[in-house]
Amino acid sequence: MNREEFDKIVEERINKIREVLLSKGKEYQRNDDVFHNFERGSSITGNSRERVMWGFALKHLISFMDILDDCEKYKYPSIELLEEKIGDIINYLILEEASIKEQIKINMYGNKE
Repeated sequence: MNREEFDKIVEERINKIREVLLSKGKEYQRNDDVFHNFERGSSITGNSRERVMWGFALKHLISFMDILDDCEKYKYPSIELLEEKIGDIINYLILEEASIKEQIKINMYGNKE
């Protein structure tokens, strides 16, 4: 792969991350809380919202691992499926980062803002 092709993949991924996180964020948030679903999951399971998030992410990680297993057998996914799974994993890592940073602010500095 040449640099131009790689750069195109990077730019497309960045655009997809932005598009999905912004649209899904609006879909799942309540009362201006972007972590609403994970907070709700936390109250149901008794786990931290970050653990709940990781549980959601785990299904995407497992699906991606299945793709890797298939690739080793020369059974390749569609480009669309590959892009979806990669995007899901990246997006959950971004959500985890944001959530943990908020926890740091609250627990180390005493404020949410």
